[in-house]
Amino acid sequence: MRRGLLVLLALALAVLAYAGWIVLGPGPLDFAGGGPVALADYKAGDPTGVPASLRNAALVARGEYLARAADCEACHTVAGRAPFAGGLAFKLPFGTLYSPNITPDKETGIGGWSDSDFLNAVHKGMAPDGTRLYPAFPYAAYTMMTDDDALAIKAFLFSLPAVHAPASPNTFAFPFNQRWLMVFWSAFFNSDHRFMPNPDQSPQWNRGAYLAEAMAHCGDCHTPRNLMQALDNRRKFAGAVASGWKAYDITQDKSSGIGGWSGESLAAFLAGGHAQGYGTASGPMGEAVDKSLMHLAPEDISALVTYLRTVPAVADPVLPAPKTTPAPVSYRDGVAQANGRGKAIFAGACQGCHGWTGESPVLTYASFTGGRAVNDPSARNVAQAILHGVTRNSPQGPVVMPAFGQAYSDVEIAALANYVTARFGATPSAITPADIARLRQE
Repeated sequence: MRRGLLVLLALALAVLAYAGWIVLGPGPLDFAGGGPVALADYKAGDPTGVPASLRNAALVARGEYLARAADCEACHTVAGRAPFAGGLAFKLPFGTLYSPNITPDKETGIGGWSDSDFLNAVHKGMAPDGTRLYPAFPYAAYTMMTDDDALAIKAFLFSLPAVHAPASPNTFAFPFNQRWLMVFWSAFFNSDHRFMPNPDQSPQWNRGAYLAEAMAHCGDCHTPRNLMQALDNRRKFAGAVASGWKAYDITQDKSSGIGGWSGESLAAFLAGGHAQGYGTASGPMGEAVDKSLMHLAPEDISALVTYLRTVPAVADPVLPAPKTTPAPVSYRDGVAQANGRGKAIFAGACQGCHGWTGESPVLTYASFTGGRAVNDPSARNVAQAILHGVTRNSPQGPVVMPAFGQAYSDVEIAALANYVTARFGATPSAITPADIARLRQE
C-alpha cells in the first residue's frame, strides 16, 4: 500500500513538474535577452504603428495597412465570398471551428462593438458578452499590439460594407466546447502585455519583432505547440503543421531552416513569395504573402528580415539540406524505372510547366530547384499542392497551378508526389494512398 502511494505521489509530482515546465516556458521574445522596457521609456523611436510614409495618413488608411500586417483577411474570408465576412473552416484535432464575421454588420458582425469590446477581444480573447474566444484567433500574439494600432484596425473594419453573415456552428465535442475553460488557458498562456521594445537591439530589430510577433503572428504557424495547444517557444519557429500544410523551419539552422539564405533572398520571398533557388510559397504561406506580406512597405520587409536572422537555430532532424542542383535533362533515369506510374503522370500533367530539370521553361515561380517542399521526405506540401492546386500573385501576373484532386486517385497522387521528391529533392518520399486520403480531409 505504501509503495503504491509513493508511486502515485511520484507520478503526481512528475505531472506537476511537467505542467510547470510548460506553463513557465519562455515568451516569444525571451531568446533575445536584454531588458525590455515599456514603450513610453524607449528612446530610439516608436517601433509600432505604420511606416513613415503613412504616419500622416487618415486613420482608416493606417488601419488598412495594419490589418494587412496582422493578416486579418486570410482567416476571415472564404474564397468567392465577401471579404472579412467569416465562415472559413479550421479543422482542428477536436472539431471544426469557423471564423466569425468581422464586418460592421450589427447583427452578425462586430458593428455593435465599442472600442473597449474590440480591445478586449484582441488583447484578452473575450467577446463583448464575456464569452471566451478560442486561441485559433491569435490573441496571445495580438495582445502585444498597442491600443492605437488595434483601434486603427477597428476603424478600417468599420469602414467596410456591412455583410449579413451568420456564424456557422462549431463542431467541438465535450469538453472542448466549454469556452469557459479558456479562462485557464489565457491565465497560463496569454501575457496580456503590450509590446515592450528591447533597447539592447536595434530600432530595425524592434520594428521587425513587433511586426512578426504582435502583428503577423508568425509563430502561430511556424512554432510547434505543447500539449495545451500553446506555442512551445523553446522550439521557436522550428516548424509545424498548419491547415494541413507544413509551415517549415524558419530559424537560423543552415540545413532545415533559413540560416543559409541571403538577406536579399529572404526579403524577396517575404515580399513576393518566391526566391530563386529556394522555392515558392504555396498553401497558407502563399496566402499570407498575397494578402499580407506583399503589401508591406520595403522598410518593413527589411525589418522582418533583420528580426528573423536573429532567431536561434533549431534543427528539424527530418528535413535534409535541400538539393540545389537541377535534375538531369533526360527523363530516362532510375527514378522513372522505379516509379513508372508517377513518371507517366508527371510527363502528361506537370513537365510542361515545371520541366524535366525542375527549372521551369514557363515561369520562375514554377521552378523546383532548391525548394523546401520537394526536399521534404514527408511530401506533405507537394501532395497538398497536387490535390488543391496553387493560386498566387506574382510581379509577372497571376500564377495558377490547377488542382488535380478530382482528376487522380489517391494511388496516382501518391505515386506522383513520390516521383517529384525522388527526382528533384535530396531524399525520396514514401507517402501512401492512405496518407493522401487523410490529406484530402485536411
